[in-house]
Amino acid sequence: QVQLVESGGGLVQAGESLRLSCAASEIIFSLNDMRWYRQAPGKQRELVATIISNNSTMYADSVKGRFTISRDNAKNTYLQMNSLKPEDTAIYYCRAHYWDRTTGWVDSWGQGTQVTVSS
Repeated sequence: QVQLVESGGGLVQAGESLRLSCAASEIIFSLNDMRWYRQAPGKQRELVATIISNNSTMYADSVKGRFTISRDNAKNTYLQMNSLKPEDTAIYYCRAHYWDRTTGWVDSWGQGTQVTVSS
């Protein structure tokens, strides 16, 4: 199974920016989509952004206009986060949805990276 590793989290002040990276252990040839989720303490995991195989993107209303998801090749996905707010504080996870010819559709998750925004 493909392994995902997130990086780029940290502590910033409100209004600042961060860029999260998600590195896959191998090229995912049958990728359907990559997603960024986040989970704040005491809350359910929330879908933040999606990029599908044709590079179309979708965003949660709460981040639209501030966050941008992108891919530079078949292994790396990014989440550029601008104008950060304290309510963006959460652990951010990337997830790959792809076809494996042995097991079928697969969801692979990273371990998460902490983003903390102070007011």
